[in-house]
Amino acid sequence: MSIALNPIAFNLGPILVHWYGIFIATAVLIAVYLSVKEGRKRGIQPDNIYDMILWALPVAIICARIYYVVFQWSYYSQHLNEIVKIWDGGIAIYGALIGAFVVVFLYCRSKLISVWSMLDVIAPTVIMGQGIGRWGNFMNQEAFGKITSLAFLKSLHLPNFIINQMFIQGFYRQPTFLYESLWDLLGFVLLMNLRQIQGFFKRGEVVLSYVIWYSFGRFFVEGMRTDSLMLFGGIRVSQLLSIILFVGAIGLMIYRRKNDSDLPYYLDGSKLQ
Repeated sequence: MSIALNPIAFNLGPILVHWYGIFIATAVLIAVYLSVKEGRKRGIQPDNIYDMILWALPVAIICARIYYVVFQWSYYSQHLNEIVKIWDGGIAIYGALIGAFVVVFLYCRSKLISVWSMLDVIAPTVIMGQGIGRWGNFMNQEAFGKITSLAFLKSLHLPNFIINQMFIQGFYRQPTFLYESLWDLLGFVLLMNLRQIQGFFKRGEVVLSYVIWYSFGRFFVEGMRTDSLMLFGGIRVSQLLSIILFVGAIGLMIYRRKNDSDLPYYLDGSKLQ
């Protein structure tokens, strides 16, 4: 019998510190550091990024939880006391992205900062954070896939601690958390390198490329999961949203290239536009 890892990292008196929270906090700290470093190069002051994060982070967490609870209302309507228990998991990344985008848009407009430039700066760090955050799902034994065999997991040459953690509800499961994490981290590496190539990305295309990359991978990973949020008719919410975002981002990129000949390149700086 496989023994699952303890989702509790340590205690601070009566406070239980979850691995889930540690992974999320680590991802945020790294993302802020990298965003500030890149922002300086693009003419965005560090204080603007710090101030924006102070607003965006709590809003993103709240929206992520609301998104999750709404699509699991049949359960939470009978367990209202569990709605606030985000430390047990159950936050939806698409909800977080929606909330964070609204804050970024409003903050940048109020400070006369290019919204596109800010999004281009932070987009690679966001997908990096998503890749790290999936390990919080791993510790909580959530975001898992369909039933598989021990032999299949061993054929992937996974370390034993991952294989053991994938023994959930009496069966071995597809490590979909790992598939998405690796996809996200690969996207991070690609975006971080491609955006430094002179004349490659126009302004706004780093974040649009992030949307295209993430939604494409998420669509397929979501199809392998068994704990997806569902709409009426058995449609997976994240797959539907992934299709919309994928098509929309490609269409917007083509439209901007075709209709704005003066669109500056990402490396040209950060003027309001």
